[in-house]
Amino acid sequence: MNVKQFGSRLFQITRNRVFNGYLVREPDGLTLIDTLIPGSASLILEQAKELEQSIRRVVITHAHHDHVGSLDALVATLPDVEVLISAREAPILAGDRRCQPNGPQDALRGEFTVCTARATRLLQPGDRVGSLEVIASPGHSPGHLSLFDPRDGSLMARDTYANLFQFIVSGFFTPLFPISAQATWNKPLALDSAKRLRDLAPSRLACGHGPVLERPVLAMTKAIEKAARNEAFTAKP
Repeated sequence: MNVKQFGSRLFQITRNRVFNGYLVREPDGLTLIDTLIPGSASLILEQAKELEQSIRRVVITHAHHDHVGSLDALVATLPDVEVLISAREAPILAGDRRCQPNGPQDALRGEFTVCTARATRLLQPGDRVGSLEVIASPGHSPGHLSLFDPRDGSLMARDTYANLFQFIVSGFFTPLFPISAQATWNKPLALDSAKRLRDLAPSRLACGHGPVLERPVLAMTKAIEKAARNEAFTAKP
């Protein structure tokens, strides 16, 4: 496991050089953003111990296996921890992969892990999780969430963007990291979400895959422009 600190509050935890989770320091403890692949619980808990704070809440940004793989193990160890996920993504976490009648009828893509842990709170856009603002960013998955820290401008965009080998909008095919394209549910919605996150003008961008990016707006704009030239991203959502 590799751990890096950004500013005074954000800690990136990386497994296998590919999968990122994040701890955000709050006055009352730590917010964990996603739980990485299976087998990561003890490593996450060790990092919290090093920071001398308890994990108070776990935010699941979406239900792909590399984001929820250690959720059940963490909840078993931390029975009082809050578990938070979007209302749209919660059924997927429980194994219900049906399309919603009022949304795109695209089949879900990517690998999902059915968890026994259930949300203690369903998140809506504009909600607060500690100091973090909840932002809807559908596209990679139907109920995908991002989180913005207004204290320092850090944006946890998760899989709306990827920064592994090449910085891209989620869903853009790159041979070195094809899973981003293979696992993205609706590419036009992913592009729309990428634009809305760029318009927040974040000072720092934390993705689900790849290094944290400082002063990311120019890179975000270039990735958006590249995706917008690809017809897969311009079809009607």
